[in-house]
Amino acid sequence: MKQHLFILAASIGLAISASGAYSQMAPFGTEKDKAYAQKLWTVLEKDRLVGKGSINTVPYEGIEPHGFVLETLLSTASIDGHVGDVVVKRNYGPEGVEVDEVKADRAKHLKAVTVMFRREKGFDADNQDWFWVKYKPDGSLDMNPKGMALAGKIAKGSDAGCIACHVGAPGEDYLFVN
Repeated sequence: MKQHLFILAASIGLAISASGAYSQMAPFGTEKDKAYAQKLWTVLEKDRLVGKGSINTVPYEGIEPHGFVLETLLSTASIDGHVGDVVVKRNYGPEGVEVDEVKADRAKHLKAVTVMFRREKGFDADNQDWFWVKYKPDGSLDMNPKGMALAGKIAKGSDAGCIACHVGAPGEDYLFVN
């Protein structure tokens, strides 16, 4: 009987792995998350929120984990027929960089671009349906130390990370700027 249960459990495990259901349980960094993040970058680039020729705003002093100088843009974006709020944060460094240095040469000091995009209702109802992504300056996806792409429901359920930090924002909208 024990052997039959073990075989049944192993078969279910293989079926789940083969069907891709296991990968759907990952909180972030899935192939779907990575593909969506690339679509989002393309839209943000077209809207001049990221990349060459992007709109510049007034840089301000920041803090980690984002950067020592930041620029924040609030807008909307449309992906696959869905229009959602988008927050683009340009993260500048290294430690000790001054706002005037960033103004003089943004490209030299840009270390990352972090984005929150409010997806369609039901994407992540627990967290206001935000899609989180961290890009390198060239638009490629940044990775965590374990090699997972930082896109999707980043670190959902963890004590640290995007969601854990932003859940404490005033106004219950996960935004520290309004």
